[in-house]
Amino acid sequence: MQFERIVHHVKLAPNEALFMAGQVAGSVHGLTAGVARMYKLLPDGRRQVIGFALPGDFLGTVPSDRYSFSADAIGSVSLCHLSREAFAQFIEQRPQFLIRINEFAARELMLAQEQMLLLGRRTAEEKVASFLVGWRQRLAHIRNGPQILALPMSRQDIADYLGLTIETVSRTLTRFERQKMLIIVSGGVRLLDPARVAAVAAARKIRRK
Repeated sequence: MQFERIVHHVKLAPNEALFMAGQVAGSVHGLTAGVARMYKLLPDGRRQVIGFALPGDFLGTVPSDRYSFSADAIGSVSLCHLSREAFAQFIEQRPQFLIRINEFAARELMLAQEQMLLLGRRTAEEKVASFLVGWRQRLAHIRNGPQILALPMSRQDIADYLGLTIETVSRTLTRFERQKMLIIVSGGVRLLDPARVAAVAAARKIRRK
């Protein structure tokens, strides 16, 4: 069974929904371009962003009758859909692909655990620094050493992910810029001192150069 024969390619416009929480989970979705935002709506109407999907990531692989979260496009997104049944048959015949899916599931679990720590007793600086470090590590897998750390998500998205206000995220980034840890540029940031950012993320001190 050839992969291209069982998938349906789709392009989403910015902010267009991929699927909604509670919707019947009949398909698996693989991102091929762009970034998707995953989130849940809290009972009081607030939004909790739970993660961001990059090209190569698959959504909907967890065996559940309905999606437990919502996902939409940040900017333009390209992806492929295939039914749960076709996906199961495909990975059965390709153990190496199953290993990749298991690695992705393990990484998702690790990211969920890290987010629990982020939402816990950490300062705003530690939260923002941790986000930058983690996002940089993820982008490194699909790009060769980007000089500029692209942040396609909005400041509000980052705030909703970290459990902060948009004002706090903006002030923290500005503080990092004053401390010469980064430069805020169009579409992202340029990290000037990744070691200091990582030190803040790890809640430890580092001697300044």
